[in-house]
Amino acid sequence: MIRPRVLVVGDVIDDVLVRPDGPIRHGTDTPSTIERLPGGSAANTACWIAACGVDASVIATVHHDDLQRHAAVLDEAGVTPFLTASDTPTGTIVVLTDGAERTMLTSRGANVETGPDAVRSDLLVEHTRLHLTGHVVTGPDRDDGWRALFARAAHLGLHVSIDPGSTGLLAAYGPERFRRLVAGCELLLPGREEAELLSGESDPMRAAEVLARDHATVVVKCGQDGAVAVSGDHVLVATAAPSTPVDVTGAGDAFAGALLASLARGATLDDALRIATERAADAVGILGARPA
Repeated sequence: MIRPRVLVVGDVIDDVLVRPDGPIRHGTDTPSTIERLPGGSAANTACWIAACGVDASVIATVHHDDLQRHAAVLDEAGVTPFLTASDTPTGTIVVLTDGAERTMLTSRGANVETGPDAVRSDLLVEHTRLHLTGHVVTGPDRDDGWRALFARAAHLGLHVSIDPGSTGLLAAYGPERFRRLVAGCELLLPGREEAELLSGESDPMRAAEVLARDHATVVVKCGQDGAVAVSGDHVLVATAAPSTPVDVTGAGDAFAGALLASLARGATLDDALRIATERAADAVGILGARPA
């Protein structure tokens, strides 16, 4: 049996996590706790995959001064980094969090330079799954290149999955355009808001059913309401695991990483959903977007 290994393509980010001590006082000072932590949806997802015991690699772009630092952090987490050095500053996100909710101010920085050409064929053949975040595919217009990558990966036998990642990016890119771009990829993994934007349906299950017309499996992450999934004729509902929210940043990445790791090991979708909700609960109980 081939050893499962997941290749994740997307963003590596420096998170600036801001926890105001009270309501934000606009136009003046608000006492806050501020911490800098490594982040980025792709890197976070890869770290959760590795934490679940499955080999993971990540492709991303950072400023040349930050390459060694980010590579070392990923390597320590058990993730194989394939990072490209750039003259453009490393991406940064300011995350305002109150435990149960977060607001993000994002500069993708060098991440916009990561394109389909970064995913070499020799890397594809060393992996069993290819996972991309919407941040990377909704950047500069490389639609033809991404489609060619999806087809190349599928031809090599890899399972291809996409996490749309952000309603803001999807709205700017165009929901219908995104659906056309990723149609045919095996697994679509949106959050509830992204699923609604892409499908026009506010009910997560109905949204999953609409989106499943273009994908073998659709899993909609619903936060504290768990998740719903449609795979062929099968409809599944997963209840969220109990949690005490400390910081919800990265909960969706934890869910995605655990789901992908479980599927890579051959788990049923039902079992994979249960494990994913458990890891998402773990994620909201810690500070930052990666495993403690």
